[in-house]
Amino acid sequence: MNNRAGSFLWNLRQFSTTIQYYNYNSVVPTGRTVRLYPSGFCRPKIVYSNWNPRKLLSNFDNRIQSSIRYLFQDALIFKSGGDGFQTKGISTATVLTVDRLLCPRRLSFNSKHFVSDNGLKKNFHHEPSNEDVLTKRTKPTPINCRKLSQECNSLSDVLDIFSKAPTFPSSNYFSAMWTIAKRMSDDQKRFEKQLMFNHPMFSQLCEQIMREAKIMHYDNLLFSLHAMVKLGIPQNTLLVQTLLRVVQERINECDEKCLSVLSTILEAMEPCKNVDVLRAGLRMLVDQQVWKIERVFTLQAVMKCIGKDAPIGLKRKLEMKALKELDQFSVLNSQRMFAVLAAMNHRSIILLNECSKIVTSNIHGCPFKILISVLQSCRDLQYFNIDLFKGIADYVATTFDIWKLKKVLFLLILFENVGFRPVSLMDLFMKKVADEPGFLNVKSLVSILHVYSSLNHFHKCWTHEFLEVMASALTGSLHHISSENLLNAVCSFCLMNHFPLAPINQLLQKDIIHDLLTSGDVERNVHKLHVLAACLKLDDVPCHKDTHLVLPQLSSMPLHPHAKVAEVLSSLLGEGCFSKSVWLPHNYYIDFEIRMDANRSQVLPFSDVDVVTSATNIQRVAVLCVPRSTYCLDSTHPRGFLAMKMRHLKVMGFHVILVNNWEMEKLEMKDAVTFLKSKIYSQEALSTADINLQSTC
Repeated sequence: MNNRAGSFLWNLRQFSTTIQYYNYNSVVPTGRTVRLYPSGFCRPKIVYSNWNPRKLLSNFDNRIQSSIRYLFQDALIFKSGGDGFQTKGISTATVLTVDRLLCPRRLSFNSKHFVSDNGLKKNFHHEPSNEDVLTKRTKPTPINCRKLSQECNSLSDVLDIFSKAPTFPSSNYFSAMWTIAKRMSDDQKRFEKQLMFNHPMFSQLCEQIMREAKIMHYDNLLFSLHAMVKLGIPQNTLLVQTLLRVVQERINECDEKCLSVLSTILEAMEPCKNVDVLRAGLRMLVDQQVWKIERVFTLQAVMKCIGKDAPIGLKRKLEMKALKELDQFSVLNSQRMFAVLAAMNHRSIILLNECSKIVTSNIHGCPFKILISVLQSCRDLQYFNIDLFKGIADYVATTFDIWKLKKVLFLLILFENVGFRPVSLMDLFMKKVADEPGFLNVKSLVSILHVYSSLNHFHKCWTHEFLEVMASALTGSLHHISSENLLNAVCSFCLMNHFPLAPINQLLQKDIIHDLLTSGDVERNVHKLHVLAACLKLDDVPCHKDTHLVLPQLSSMPLHPHAKVAEVLSSLLGEGCFSKSVWLPHNYYIDFEIRMDANRSQVLPFSDVDVVTSATNIQRVAVLCVPRSTYCLDSTHPRGFLAMKMRHLKVMGFHVILVNNWEMEKLEMKDAVTFLKSKIYSQEALSTADINLQSTC
């Protein structure tokens, strides 16, 4: 008797924790009554009932949100009708036929009385039946995920085993299906998923795991949700949303292993209300337990999951934890840290520098995916480490023959994104393209031209052959190339001072110009067309010297000359001897203009502009104050647009002086005057001035 009472009280405790959704003896969720019909649809039925088993549970009225019903293949799929759960003053029951084996923790009322749906007591005396005896004899042996994935070759095989003898927990079936799916090719995986959704037992498996969600171990719950997400079960289904809610309710059961799995799940899911709430809960949990995390892998998974909009205090706490564990970082941990910091949008220079050293020293044998991930993260974080970039470029150049050209091109595109010019690697790639142009298509052609023109890279031996091969490939693609790609390719050729006639002739057609001015990124297209127009007028393109393009004016932002340079020029030359903020033809802007004699030994005043500009012995000097971004990274090699601007200014008769903004800011006034003086005056003039000064003394 005592055993029976203990069993009853234990079952009652389980009942009180799970009654919000399901009664595991009769499968009773709260909310609305739902009867499962053979067609797979649900029909609501409202029932007024009072659960009163032995008067130990009285006036229990649970409330649950109403839902909009959907049918997902053969499974019941619900989409929430509102953002939160709505309370209703109606208790509900659900009539579903469920095999006993599906209920791992059944309520067993050992009583002669049974409470029916209408609240009336009925006499009920349980006698052991043949069915009970048979059930005990044929109770299936629990099967684990690993064994299941080894025995089955397809997702449908797992569902077939489930149909024969379902076991608890049902998370094993989903985990096994995901393990099997990982072994498949993309096409096979797509086909098997469709078979899985159409399998008659898939809906029952979904129903069972929803019933078990409250009582299965938390890690099994997370593994099953992870498998569902990876298998492509839609996120707005009742199945996924129910598991998300249960995971929220039980988040305090999260240990370090569960923390890692939960972080991986949230990272793979699209934003929605339940995901956002769960992510917020995870942030609070991590904030409390960050110093208890022992494994670097778990720490990185959490950091990658918390999101870019996480509080800066939490980001810094995680950064400090990572710095504390830096001695335990493996090479893989160091490689992954770049993507982790990029995912949380946190630029930790100390952490990045330390990881860069480890990555650089272990670069040989590094997989292509890791190299791409590191460079993409550096670009996103605006982290420019020359040693890291050189290490990657030198490694790829050393092992160039084992790499596919498309992979090398992808790396070059990322190097261009960060402004780094890997000279030896670009030389090798240029020669390879000139020798084997067969791999070129429109996409790779446009990308290669963009990289080489942007970084202003030339080789004294191979450049001409390379440009001819690229021009020939572009000409062969004119019949199917888009207007925008054609403009991009021709503009890149213009930057490199090369002008293939066939592509230019096609680009100058009226319908192509009209298409570029009315569709796509119009502002960007107009800018590139202005570049083309300037090149046709100023460079050596005899066939199109008289071509005149009618283009919209570029939107000009108010520009202010560099204040310190203006002060230095005033001190060195005096007022009236230079001009500020000068606009020239073809939309070129120069910060300062100085008029000098032909030998650049004497500065001429701007008092009579017409006379000065018409004189033949006048040298116009353009002073350009340029930022660091106009050069290739860690060099004084000008990038494409600056190189073209300098070339065109020389054609217009200017002597060009480049003043680096960041260097000028560091100089004292006296040193700045000396620097600009050495740039403005010719060496002969400075030598003569020094001789005259010495003779005077």
